[in-house]
Amino acid sequence: MGGDLNVPTTISYHSGTGVPDPYGDQALLTSAMTMGYAAVPERERERLRRYLDAVVAARSAPVHTAVAFNAAYFGYDLGGEGYGGSPLRLDDFPVITSGECAPVLPVGAMVCVATGSEPLYAEIVYREGAHPEVSAHGDVPAWISGAPAGANRLGRPKSGDAPRRRELLVPDLHAFGPALSLSPAQLLRLRSRQRWINADGHVVVDVCYPSPEAAQRDDLTAYADHLLTTAREQLLSPFVPVSLAELAGGTREEDLWTALLGLLDTVRGVLNASHSLRTWGHYAMTRTSLADCWRDTGPLGGDDLRSLAAAVEHAAIPAKRRYGVVSPVTVYTAVGPRLRGFPGATDLLMGVGYAAAVCRANVALADVVQREGEQGLFENGARITLDDAFQAGGVWRSHYPGHAESPGDPLASAGQGWASTRREPPEPESEPEAELDPVDLPLADDASLGPAELLRDEANDVVWRSPLRLAHLIDGWFPLHPDIERDLPRSASPFPTVRLELRHAGETLDEREAAQDVALECVDHSRRLTGILWPSDFYPGLMLEVRRGLDGAVIRMSTTCLQEPIQIGDRETGHCYDPKVLTREDVPGSDRHGDSAAGLDPRQLVMRTVRRCGLLTLDGHALLDRSILPSAVYGRRPARSQIAALESAVAELFMERVLESAIGSRDVMGQPHHPARDGQPIIPLVGYRPARRRVIRPWGGADLGGDGLRGIQFVPGHLRRLRPGCSPSEAQRAVFREHCRQLGKADGWELPHGYTFVTEHLRGR
Repeated sequence: MGGDLNVPTTISYHSGTGVPDPYGDQALLTSAMTMGYAAVPERERERLRRYLDAVVAARSAPVHTAVAFNAAYFGYDLGGEGYGGSPLRLDDFPVITSGECAPVLPVGAMVCVATGSEPLYAEIVYREGAHPEVSAHGDVPAWISGAPAGANRLGRPKSGDAPRRRELLVPDLHAFGPALSLSPAQLLRLRSRQRWINADGHVVVDVCYPSPEAAQRDDLTAYADHLLTTAREQLLSPFVPVSLAELAGGTREEDLWTALLGLLDTVRGVLNASHSLRTWGHYAMTRTSLADCWRDTGPLGGDDLRSLAAAVEHAAIPAKRRYGVVSPVTVYTAVGPRLRGFPGATDLLMGVGYAAAVCRANVALADVVQREGEQGLFENGARITLDDAFQAGGVWRSHYPGHAESPGDPLASAGQGWASTRREPPEPESEPEAELDPVDLPLADDASLGPAELLRDEANDVVWRSPLRLAHLIDGWFPLHPDIERDLPRSASPFPTVRLELRHAGETLDEREAAQDVALECVDHSRRLTGILWPSDFYPGLMLEVRRGLDGAVIRMSTTCLQEPIQIGDRETGHCYDPKVLTREDVPGSDRHGDSAAGLDPRQLVMRTVRRCGLLTLDGHALLDRSILPSAVYGRRPARSQIAALESAVAELFMERVLESAIGSRDVMGQPHHPARDGQPIIPLVGYRPARRRVIRPWGGADLGGDGLRGIQFVPGHLRRLRPGCSPSEAQRAVFREHCRQLGKADGWELPHGYTFVTEHLRGR
């Protein structure tokens, strides 16, 4: 029966199986997960793993990281209803229409295919390149393997052009349960027409990318961008189990972006760490299904997989000749078309079966290469490597003789086919270049950073606010506002003393720090306090409010608490700060003991230079022209080995999402601009965006979600499924309407039938 349910009766596990329910008592996704897999307590990982293991086992297609995220975030039901069992609003889905150049649709996108009659709801579960020049037998021209989007035989697309690429998308047409799936007769009719889906139930589209950089994004970054733009209404729907805004602690764009990437990283880490799953790239399969495939003697079973592996291994082996020297041979084989050539495979490659077959085949090839080859080199002299993981289900490179090539990771997707057709003539040998030492460039905007802001100027009360600078920390001084100098005590001594009282909001200072006698010093016609002993946890950018005492003999400084602690990169703070100063001065090589780039590794040099020299926004976002990075680090163009080390560091930082790529322009004076200006040449930028994450510290000092003091865990507000016949209280309905307004739904929405809303709280264990 219904009633006032502050603690409603709920369904927490699926049919008593021990598999958590996304709409259960505890949300599957937690605030700790927004900081990435490494930051998540093992207990929370285990709950998510049990659910994702069950999702992978239940679905017919391999489960991509983005699809696994969807399952946990949008509430995929394991009882057969899929997403149809959740209160998702189908009107929020982007619509695909026929006959147009399609927008970017990454794996994980939930779409509505406009068929002219009944709408077709689907989740994109697999995606690959579908270049028209790949033959039906799987033969791939060398230049296609690893080629960037929009490239052709002659080279890359022109700078500024929007690249196009033909792609094959595999939609799961049954992801939303029987009620939203078309009947077999309706699907057969759509496949026969081949207007919206082809005969295999797939979508082949020409995708228009907004820029070359957008086409090169990894799967998770592309999906995060899709969710925060095209599918934003769906992402920020109040009907999901727990909203991203709740997990991120707000709706600031930077917070949402950082939290979403952290959640995707957590899901990927959980899939990779599961003992019952195998992964191919971002696609997860159960080990049981792979073993069953190897034992299967029918089409695309173990015999066909062994035949495929043998064909790839011997593809480049030339026919034996009695006389003459055999020239090197390289062959590129695409897995997808090759599978279609096996007898009886046609029906098995329809729908999501194609995705399953391709992933199983690639796992089989990878196992053979790792088991029977030495870094891809086989006993017959052939070297087998994965060359392109995206095009046509995966392109494998067979080269003979393989001994002449440098060894490497055979599964690294190196793109040697494209590179082999673009090689420039070798440069003449020259004397070894001398390596340079990094330089310490002065801050170009030093004078404009952290200006003092006068808050009040009265006869007996002068108050101003100014951020702490790195130079203040190193040398123990602080500038005074000009309006305070007229009332400072005069003394015959060149360095009169005043009393400095420090208050660090919410913290207890040492007696020597809380009250100090400091000197007044005049420098360049302005006065400052010197000999200050700064507390150890003060940092560049910390905002100080300074007040002059009534008699001018006492100066009081205090910090101000934020509403809740946040983490900016590696810096955690609960106090107000200046983001511009923090970006510029809280960098590698800089602390209260000094400021130097000497001894930093390439990653640290890249971070220091981008933050020190990049275009700076009000929120602390720094953007640097990528082409000038080496000269900015070393003062002039360094040795080639140093440039290569910096580029490698940039690539690593991009992959780890510590830095991001962006597009800008350069004016006639050589000055970079962002966003790019019309009529100016386009240039690539390296961007540092300070990641601001909410840090929740429950009373008692417990770590978030961990085993800290008193065992306290923060639980974000979330939807919870009710047992049949139960209903939420009016109070919970009102709380949910307020929750919707905080997400930008002006009028608030009503709780969906069968659910209640649990407000954020602290849980004891």
